[in-house]
Amino acid sequence: MTRLNRPLLRLGQALHARAYRFTSVTPLTQQRVNARPENAWASDLAGVFGWSRPFWPETVGEELFGLMDSAGVLLESPEGGWLSAVRWSSLGDELFVHSRYPTLEPDAVFFGPDTYRYAQAIEQLLQRRPAETLHRALDIGCGAGPGAAWVALNCPSAEVLAADINPLALEYTEVNARLAGIGNLRPQRSDLLSGVGGQFDLIVSNPPYMLDPHGRVYRDGGGELGAGLSLAIIDESLPRLVQGGSLLLYTGVAMVGGRDPLLEYCKATLADQDFTWHYREMDPDVFGEQLLEPGYEAVERIAAVVLTVTRVG
Repeated sequence: MTRLNRPLLRLGQALHARAYRFTSVTPLTQQRVNARPENAWASDLAGVFGWSRPFWPETVGEELFGLMDSAGVLLESPEGGWLSAVRWSSLGDELFVHSRYPTLEPDAVFFGPDTYRYAQAIEQLLQRRPAETLHRALDIGCGAGPGAAWVALNCPSAEVLAADINPLALEYTEVNARLAGIGNLRPQRSDLLSGVGGQFDLIVSNPPYMLDPHGRVYRDGGGELGAGLSLAIIDESLPRLVQGGSLLLYTGVAMVGGRDPLLEYCKATLADQDFTWHYREMDPDVFGEQLLEPGYEAVERIAAVVLTVTRVG
């Protein structure tokens, strides 16, 4: 059982009461916006908790500064003043705590444009399936918990497990669930499905899909061009689906020579099995800056894709 970080929850509640909102952008956009001279220091709450800029205590006020201190999220800035060790981003009407920019720590918890696309894919799936048919659901590699939270909010009678190998991700997921008033979500430490038992009506996942030389958990997908975790999730999830149960995988695919290796894997793996499946590109070109990194010399583009697999037999 994850221990609730109550001071961090109180900080989120205080920001929610102030109608705080922030849309997370790509790291490259964050870098470019913060590089503007007028953005060297935070002048409002979004600058502190969204853009991760240095700030003076009066920018947030005495109450929020005290809550940050109690939650242990105050960092001394090299420029003087302070930095927030966490960010808060909005998704729909909810706020989610996650790691500050830049996400350099090995246990960083990421939240960004992929999160919004992932939530959209889950919403579209749930619109086609009555909530009462979902009794048990799992989010693999939950991160800050937005996928699990979206399922739990839309299916309040379902048991929803939010699994991650990263203890910090589970801590943030617990805070975010409590902040949203979700009572049917349980964080669970697990390496993919190894730490959870039983069958599921729905499994969702947004795994890391990059090659990362630093091996950061939230970013490194392993395998060939970052596809390792996505393939493992397909292989481990399908035997754990009940009849009529579905896997929704939102991930990124490095395209080389006009080929989609994940689509090819699905065609070979799912042929002549008791599954129906649908595969589509949600965005044909994401994180273009990654193509400058080692290992991506032959990659033409990285596409965000959604795979949905349903057991029919």
